[in-house]
Amino acid sequence: MQLRVMTATLALALGLVLAACGTQDSTGHAAPPPPSPVSTPAAAPAKSAAPMARSLPVRVTIPSAGVDTGPVLKLGLAADGTVEVPSVAQADRIGHYDTVKGPAVLRNVGRIKQGARITVARADGSSAVFAVRTVEQVDKDAFPTDKVYGDTTRPELRLITCGGAIEKGHRPDNIIVYGDLVPAKG
Repeated sequence: MQLRVMTATLALALGLVLAACGTQDSTGHAAPPPPSPVSTPAAAPAKSAAPMARSLPVRVTIPSAGVDTGPVLKLGLAADGTVEVPSVAQADRIGHYDTVKGPAVLRNVGRIKQGARITVARADGSSAVFAVRTVEQVDKDAFPTDKVYGDTTRPELRLITCGGAIEKGHRPDNIIVYGDLVPAKG
């Protein structure tokens, strides 16, 4: 149960979960879809890391995708019990692929591959480093809720953005990056 809470808290606190994004680029033309990630078989981490003490995330860096963003927005659950969707007004700090104004912070999500590192700087001054286990693209209507938010046996991270070619003003898919906490060096 505690790892489930840790996983869900990280996903919510990072503000990288969204339901829809992007329609047109700044010229009024439909922006191209993010490159479809190559879904790779999920590899288990070489060594499972112990959970870290609770601390709020403050910055996220993903070198392979050129992401270095913060402060992290605090999100929670909406009144209807769904995950709050971050505003596109701060698309440079949150998990959007693009907006009507053009590319956003996760515009290079297609560059994130198995083994890539994601670092989450934390309010207590420490950093949590995650290794990408797999990346998958799914239709939003078939979103794997239990796989993303369900119980886990180790500390994990999920990054979620939109994907696919624009249909009726929105991208129909989600791209989900699954990461495992890397044991601290020491």
